[in-house]
Amino acid sequence: MPSYSGSARASSAASFFSLCPASIRAGLFGLAAIAAGSGGAFAQDAAGSDADLVAKGRYLATAADCAACHTAPDGGKPFAGGYGIESPLGTIFSTNITPSKTAGIGNYSQEDFARAVREGVAKDGSHLYPAMPYTAYVKISDEDMKALYAYFMHEVKADDAQPEKTALPFPFSIRTSMAFWNLLFLDNTRFKPDAAKSAEWNRGAYLAEALEHCSTCHTPRNELMAEEGDKALSGSAVGSWFAPNITSDKTSGIGGWSDEELTQYLRTGHVAGKAQAAGPMAEAVEHSLQHLNEADLKALVVYLKATKPIASGETTPRYAAGKPSVAEADLRGLPGQAMNKEGFHIFSGSCAACHQVDGEGNNHYPSLFHNTATGGDNPDNLIATVLFGLQRTVDDVPTFMPAFGPNAAFTDRLSDKDVADVSNYVLSHFGNGRVQVTAADVLRVREGGEKPMMAEVAPFIVPAIVAVVILLALVIALLVARSRRRPAHA
Repeated sequence: MPSYSGSARASSAASFFSLCPASIRAGLFGLAAIAAGSGGAFAQDAAGSDADLVAKGRYLATAADCAACHTAPDGGKPFAGGYGIESPLGTIFSTNITPSKTAGIGNYSQEDFARAVREGVAKDGSHLYPAMPYTAYVKISDEDMKALYAYFMHEVKADDAQPEKTALPFPFSIRTSMAFWNLLFLDNTRFKPDAAKSAEWNRGAYLAEALEHCSTCHTPRNELMAEEGDKALSGSAVGSWFAPNITSDKTSGIGGWSDEELTQYLRTGHVAGKAQAAGPMAEAVEHSLQHLNEADLKALVVYLKATKPIASGETTPRYAAGKPSVAEADLRGLPGQAMNKEGFHIFSGSCAACHQVDGEGNNHYPSLFHNTATGGDNPDNLIATVLFGLQRTVDDVPTFMPAFGPNAAFTDRLSDKDVADVSNYVLSHFGNGRVQVTAADVLRVREGGEKPMMAEVAPFIVPAIVAVVILLALVIALLVARSRRRPAHA
């Protein structure tokens, strides 16, 4: 709509009305009054519509968990970026997505915004790394994208902070290489409802596959770090942590959970006798899942319980392993096991006060048996919890476990062997005693987890390129030298 100055509009009206007879002027004044009333109502409707769109965008941004990655910890401004995402290729720092025109997305059109969110391409044409889960956000509908844009542009406070730039090692520093990766692995289609399924299932699928981007963490990846679609949600390493199998398989996945237990876990991150959220899942619960309405939580559960079951090899559910055990029994040695005095002493000094001597826990700290962190075949989450601790806040109530790794106080810090000893103590007494943790396992988790093939070969890429260039130069030089030695033809 064009805009006009108030004085110009008043002057034009005065000139027009001065030429009208009194009766016409009276009629026009009446019409003007009616028009003014209806115009005010229209303006109110428009304002209400805009407010509704922004409110919808706020809810969608929460469901998409944008704040978890785009807000730096320890007092960072909302959505101003700077959160360091540890990846196998190096630390990726999140960008400023406030409407700042100098540091954020204030100059983005709605089309620019949609392209960045769905395709991982910024307004200036630079490519984003898939640590930003655009491979899932690509499924977000046009209507929801409009609401998201309205929220970020009209409610999020602009902040001119310039977060630290991502600087991955060569060749991953060449962002244009992501164009080739996208060509191979990005399915640029929106979510399509399944007419054969219920509206509730479709809502759950949209939430899980697009906004909540569950597959980003819970689906295994191939050598080029793309998701393996045929193994969707069957579990995958996420840096130091392990995102477990959440398919409907009754043993390996969540098929043995009740709908009420799953809903409670998504909303609170804790189900007694089953599991508690730590690491990236704790962030998802704190920043996103606890804020979803009951209908959406139920829809997510309906979808997850209907996913294709994929067995991961477990013989019993992760949450079913273990039982209470008297800690002092370790001094005598359990049947068929060597004594683990080192693990016993660490457990007694650092763990038993909260988790109890028999591992049963209390109202504030979970039991160590019937616990997915101790009952599964993969001990990474147990190791990571000991090293990095646990923090999540639900309904303004914090849940906390201190870290015993690199960020712990010097007197509380445990070595790799210490963590292995206490992990083995906990596993043998309260969880899956078949699993053994070594100091090398702890070091791997401490340093960010298993490195994918791309990260393993990265140190050799530059020398290989240099070697190829030198070899080509030598071949060219040899060919030139040979051509100069040939006799000239008459």
